[in-house]
Amino acid sequence: MPEAPAPGTELVVRSTRVVTPAGIRPASVMVSVSRGVITDVVGHDAPVPAGARLEDLGDLALLPGLVDTHVHVNDPGREHWEGFWTATRAAAAGGVTTLIDMPLNSLPPTTTPRHLEIKREAARGRVHVDVGFWGGAVPANAGGLRPLHEAGVFGFKAFLSPSGVEEFPELDLGELARAMDEIAAFDGLLVVHAEDPHRLAEAPPCGGPRYADFLASRPRGSEDSAVAQVLALARESGVRVHILHLSSAGALPLVAAARAAGTRVTAETCPHYLTLTAEEVPDGAAEFKCCPPIREAANQDLLWRGLADGTVDCVVTDHSPSTADLKTADFATAWGGISGLQLSLSAVWTEARRRGHGLDDVVRWMSARTAALAGLERKGTLAAGRDADLVAFDPDASFTVDPAGLQHRNPITAYAGRTLRGVVRSTWLRGRRIHRDGSFTGPRGHLLDR
Repeated sequence: MPEAPAPGTELVVRSTRVVTPAGIRPASVMVSVSRGVITDVVGHDAPVPAGARLEDLGDLALLPGLVDTHVHVNDPGREHWEGFWTATRAAAAGGVTTLIDMPLNSLPPTTTPRHLEIKREAARGRVHVDVGFWGGAVPANAGGLRPLHEAGVFGFKAFLSPSGVEEFPELDLGELARAMDEIAAFDGLLVVHAEDPHRLAEAPPCGGPRYADFLASRPRGSEDSAVAQVLALARESGVRVHILHLSSAGALPLVAAARAAGTRVTAETCPHYLTLTAEEVPDGAAEFKCCPPIREAANQDLLWRGLADGTVDCVVTDHSPSTADLKTADFATAWGGISGLQLSLSAVWTEARRRGHGLDDVVRWMSARTAALAGLERKGTLAAGRDADLVAFDPDASFTVDPAGLQHRNPITAYAGRTLRGVVRSTWLRGRRIHRDGSFTGPRGHLLDR
């Protein structure tokens, strides 16, 4: 007997390669556009309900929209670095349908409920994808974290070393412990940039265009030490903690051991750590500068092993753009941040495929687990009742990255000239198409609360 069509279905998206929680298979995804949800995922040849529109993708893969929980939009205040309009267009073009904006690099930073409302006002009506917000944990606001939590932020970001902007200072270990205790009291989430400032101070100073000098100034030991300190304090407080942009494979055993001992810890890494290596960074090429840095190929192999065995939970961009004048040839003074929001899926898929991973792995790392991290229960997978955030992806096509063709406000990227595999053909947000082959509809994104 043919499967009965789900009631309320107005759109059917069909593909021979649908990435479902049960694996990749031919299927039809039934969508209620009026409600913005998936009504069912059924067999490939299931009947199309009367009045519903069929979108047959053929052999294009159908993925759930990616959830990027680590994006610096920089708006308001530094919107000339990026901005909600350009960042969310880049996201849509890259298959990202939900992003969580970091609390720093905007002016003001998102460290109070009032600052959060200023951020929302800057974003309202200008987002092409769904957008949520992290709060910030800084020395002056430990007592104000609960009101910020109640105002709807998804968690709190803290630095252990200087952030790079004066208005978002780092926490010392005593301040970090106090923030952990406060956040644990309301069962919130703390996400941490973990580099030990004392180990950084002991490292050789960086100056000039040599990437090797910059890399030596941000040693793996600074990450490993900071991660150990964070994990020790998290074990004492019971707080849920997440290690941001892990680049040192030396911290992987620390995370695994802490988790096995009952510490509530997760960890992420980034496309640039998984696809770029220190050996290939040209001297003076500050588009490759980020903190912590891109490390050697042998370290990258270990990061992939940690991702495969589950020690590393997810992959996010840490998209941190700037204007070209801030990317000077001197690694000591250049802005540290990789611009890669639009390219993240293709970059990760290119290397994942080479290493024998499937699209279902990439979706797990970049959608299902990131949605779980942020508590976005309606995002991250193709299943009945979830938001109909869909991506038509050609995993076999390839392209050469031209920075001028990206939607980012400033055409600067470490991926320039690289050939990547996998092209996003269409993106839907809650059942409505927002992007097709470089063309966009108007902004349809929602501002999300935790």
